[in-house]
Order: sequence, then C-alpha cells, then structure tokens
Amino acid sequence: MKRTYQDIFPNQDFSHLSQTVEQYLSNDTPLWWVDFIGKQSEDIYPSPIACLWMGNAIDQITGLRHAHLFLLYVIPEHRRRGVGKALMQYGETWAKARGDKQIGLQVFASNAPALDLYKQLGFQTQSLWMVKGLNCEE
Repeated sequence: MKRTYQDIFPNQDFSHLSQTVEQYLSNDTPLWWVDFIGKQSEDIYPSPIACLWMGNAIDQITGLRHAHLFLLYVIPEHRRRGVGKALMQYGETWAKARGDKQIGLQVFASNAPALDLYKQLGFQTQSLWMVKGLNCEE
C-alpha cells in the first residue's frame, strides 16, 4: 500500500498506512499476492510483484453489500504485462462467487494508468469524491 501511494506522491510520509491495514484486513477482506516466476535477481524483482486487496462496501443508493477494491498494485517493472488485469479478473470472479452485483473502487484522478485499466475493464464513474483543504492556522 505504501509503495502504491509513494509512486503517485513521492514526497509524502505514509507511516499511518499500517494502521489502516490493521483496521481493515480480515478474512472478509482477502489479499492476493503474485510472485515472480522465472529467472530473477532479488534486487531486481523482489517477490511479490503484485497484490490485490478487496473487501466489502455498501452501495449508498441501494443499501446492498458489494465488493470494493482497496488496493491493486503491480511493481513498475511488471506493469503493462497483464498482471493487473489478471488480478482484477480474479477479483471479479471472487465477487461473483459471493453473489455481489458490482465492484466499487476509488482511484486518484491523476493516476492515468489506473484509470485507463479500469475503463478498459468496464468500470464507469458513478460519483466523484471531492475534498477541500482547510487552513487551520487562520
């Protein structure tokens, strides 16, 4: 999770993320890992190379539970090779087996590669999450 955010926001401190993982990781929020198979050097391709973390959310319109994507991450050296797409398809199979009717996710507007992947997989914008910074020093 930390590597995901550091890719997008390299100068930010993400030490708080371990608390988020501890709070939300459970048997109901599975985490899948992809290990690199083949010739590798530990310093070039540390294993694992990708992960998918999914869980539960409640649709704000219907009130029904559905699958929610907490995290999809592929190390830069293995991107654009179908790993993320394969993980998403695996997650979709998991969600269908649970009886979920949809998968939700949140993605940063500046993360063009992720947006492209999700659009390619059929995701559509349903809502926009908006924030406003507050200057507490005034």
